[in-house]
Amino acid sequence: MSNKPAAVSGGWSDLYKKEDWWAVWLGVGIVIAAILLWLSGSSISLLAVKIPQWAEFSTVSSYLGDNLGSLVLLFIVFTAIFSLAVKILGHKLSEFLPGFLIIFIMAVLVSIFGSWEWAKKYNLEAPLVALGLGLIIGNLMPIPKWFEAALRTEFYVKVGIVLLGATLPFTKIIEAGPVAFTQATVIAVTTFMSIYWAGTKLFGLDRRFAATLGAGGSICGVSASIAIGGAVKAEKQHVSVAITMVIVWAIIMIYALPIFISVFGIPAGPAGAWIGTSEFADAAGMAAAAAIGDQAITTFTLMKVVGRDMFVGIWCFLLALISITKWEKREDGTKPDAAEIWYRFPKFVIGFFVASAIVTLIIAGADPETSKAITSDVIKPVKTLRTWAFIFCFLAIGLTTRFRELTSVGWKPFAAFTTGVLVNVPLGYIFSIIILGGYWMAVAAK
Repeated sequence: MSNKPAAVSGGWSDLYKKEDWWAVWLGVGIVIAAILLWLSGSSISLLAVKIPQWAEFSTVSSYLGDNLGSLVLLFIVFTAIFSLAVKILGHKLSEFLPGFLIIFIMAVLVSIFGSWEWAKKYNLEAPLVALGLGLIIGNLMPIPKWFEAALRTEFYVKVGIVLLGATLPFTKIIEAGPVAFTQATVIAVTTFMSIYWAGTKLFGLDRRFAATLGAGGSICGVSASIAIGGAVKAEKQHVSVAITMVIVWAIIMIYALPIFISVFGIPAGPAGAWIGTSEFADAAGMAAAAAIGDQAITTFTLMKVVGRDMFVGIWCFLLALISITKWEKREDGTKPDAAEIWYRFPKFVIGFFVASAIVTLIIAGADPETSKAITSDVIKPVKTLRTWAFIFCFLAIGLTTRFRELTSVGWKPFAAFTTGVLVNVPLGYIFSIIILGGYWMAVAAK
């Protein structure tokens, strides 16, 4: 994960020089290709390699024997599209290609383990296993420098989220949007203010540092820390520490929330919405929701992506305005640019909406039989590709997280961030389970 502050927009060149836009092009491109193949009487199902649930390993070996060609083709397709983006974004293919091969092989092994009946029994879904495996390897073995080119954590999850849009009908987004925005607004503002107040008043942190921490804990985790850090001119180390805090609590929540939800029998719909308000990173939240099921993934996405991630552009502008006019006290007359909202807006969210709209429009004009065919030949294969993208991401998170680095940032930033957690998680529970539990159950059931 990069800890560089968000760069100033480069105009039209951003369309091919920014990771967010590449996530849009690749994700939407896959969806369009799936639709075109379906219209021509074919399907991308050949790429949709999904390890079946198994008790005897012979089931896996038989499946892989029958689908080895598809697995190789899946690797070729992912390698081709990611390599195109990586090359244009300025990274070395000589480093990315061997690294991605290793990531892909690990993803296959993780998928096999996650499909084991024993693993299913204990909710050890592939994303959780990927994160755990990555953490073990990353903290016990030195990671070669060249391998880092393949650890494109945010890129993988952004592509996955765009693909997720194709599996989520736009009608649900429109329906749940106002509720998601309202719930997200109350919780995000409360969490941000809690972290900012604790950081500045209780622990004496710099205001820009506290704002960066607050953004990471209240909006969209790593992306918000990077974007807000750049908007308020926070120090590079401040952004790194904020990312560290996001990772620490994201890892805790990725295991704690599903366990709590399972023990207390919380329904999938409200559970997903609660995860959406309580997780600090899209990737980690998706893993936690995946451990609950598809309904939880739906409400998590509506709450986190539609409800919280949409805020980052607005918050960037507002905090840039406050920083420039109040904190930085510039003498050169510099004024904030309203275009900052667009510069900092997470473009992959646009891809999410576009993919959803495209599939929804096609289904809207189809009869029941055709709609069923679209679900089978377009939506389900895209869903499988989305899962692979998320597994790549979770492996990368684990492989790039060092426990020794997480303990070297001091206790004050951790205490400030934890204050927000102690406010965020109970408040999210109250909204998602108690106040709006019935609503989120109804949304998930549709």
